[in-house]
Amino acid sequence: MEMRKHIGLLGLKVKDRVTGLQGVCTSVSFDLYGCIQVIVSPGLDKDGKPRDGLWLDIGRLEAMSNKPVMPVPNFDFGVQAEGKQGPAEKPRTMKV
Repeated sequence: MEMRKHIGLLGLKVKDRVTGLQGVCTSVSFDLYGCIQVIVSPGLDKDGKPRDGLWLDIGRLEAMSNKPVMPVPNFDFGVQAEGKQGPAEKPRTMKV
């Protein structure tokens, strides 16, 4: 199923064919209008601060690896599939 192929990008290092941006696919979105987009998180800047992730169309992306950077949740069965478990620790906002 093609949907599994798109979800399979989660956790992979990817590259945007248009801009050359590289990062990790951290989210996949299927919207009501038929667009499939992912968030590409490019990592840290030169000062060690997280850079903003960008939403990009899936057709622009090329997988740079075939192994996720961390284990991917099982969205077919279990607590994640039932929407009953999120991250163990919620992301913190940075204080300025």
